[in-house]
Amino acid sequence: MRTAIIHVHVVPGDGGPEIPDATLLIEDGELVEIGGDVQADDAEVLDATGLTAVPGMVDGHQHMWQTALRGSGADMSIGEYARTVLPLLPSFSPDDLHAATLLGAAESLNAGITTVFDWRHAALAPEHSDAADDALLATGIRALVGAPAIRGSKHREALAIMGPEIDDYDVAVRQIRLGRESGVQISFHAQGSSVARLHDDGLLGPDLNIAHLNAMTEQDARWLAAAGVGVTMAPTCEAGIRAVATPYGRFLAAGGRAGLATDTVINGVPGLFEPLRALLWSERVRTGEVVPAASLLSAATVDSARAIGLADRIGTLSVGKRADVLLIDGLAHLTGDRASAVVTSTGVDNVRTVLVDGRVVKRDGRLVDHDLAALRATTQRMGRPPVTATRAPEM
Repeated sequence: MRTAIIHVHVVPGDGGPEIPDATLLIEDGELVEIGGDVQADDAEVLDATGLTAVPGMVDGHQHMWQTALRGSGADMSIGEYARTVLPLLPSFSPDDLHAATLLGAAESLNAGITTVFDWRHAALAPEHSDAADDALLATGIRALVGAPAIRGSKHREALAIMGPEIDDYDVAVRQIRLGRESGVQISFHAQGSSVARLHDDGLLGPDLNIAHLNAMTEQDARWLAAAGVGVTMAPTCEAGIRAVATPYGRFLAAGGRAGLATDTVINGVPGLFEPLRALLWSERVRTGEVVPAASLLSAATVDSARAIGLADRIGTLSVGKRADVLLIDGLAHLTGDRASAVVTSTGVDNVRTVLVDGRVVKRDGRLVDHDLAALRATTQRMGRPPVTATRAPEM
């Protein structure tokens, strides 16, 4: 199948120049040609006059089962989150998990997220995992699924462990080695106190994905960057639930490029536009300089893809990559480059069309296969967490 997106302003996301009035030619889900003089015979044509094409956004860490609880933790601390939200998971039936994951994936696509790392938090019965897998498949979103054991998911898998700062260190080491033997990404939450020990024990590497790391030192950052560890940060979640600053600049100064995530959605909106702007503002305040907005777009695209081991397939609009594409409106009046404006001045309402693997999943501002209002109605009864709950481990 061939698809041609014509008359579109291309922001490639690879550091290369933007291409005005270009054509993106897609064949069997792959970007095969990009430029101003592309032959598109026998292709389905999408006229994108006035629109801007950017790479599909990559949410590097989201707990999708919590989607039904959106807005329930506006003023929740991390301790309250651990006591109130995490213990709800065992009460979810397979149907509940399917409905919540379906809504989360649909909201993500609507907001321009074409790939999500669904970090499933805790051990679930096989029927629960199957239900969540089926929900992801039903939306067409590209997914990396993190679970406590490699079980043969219908999606690409990662090993999601409690990690050396929550679990016993020796247990975490065994799990990291098991993940390496299995050839998968190993992901965990950490603030940073374990980095030096992991470095000393020779356990840092590009197959690790660590979320947050708000307390990393400058030396930690250098070790992590040198080892190629995938680092994912969630500025809105970290500020909103932990009241801590995102250490993006510290990692950047050490030569690292962190990816972005929504993380828990109890106190945030769907999509990465808000975390992206939160990152921009925090970097400008931290440095006292007007950090170029365009320099941070990659945090929501290729840097996030790299952090979860998928940068060889997605994250830029480049020949040979999979055709995960956003078409954004509202910038047609600009005569120069548009990447900065995408970061500062657009949002979910500007996402007109979304393609995943070359397939249109949102067209002219509406999801093709799903009704968000109907999906939200199916999860309404789940959106009422109790005031108190039994003690759960902090994540």
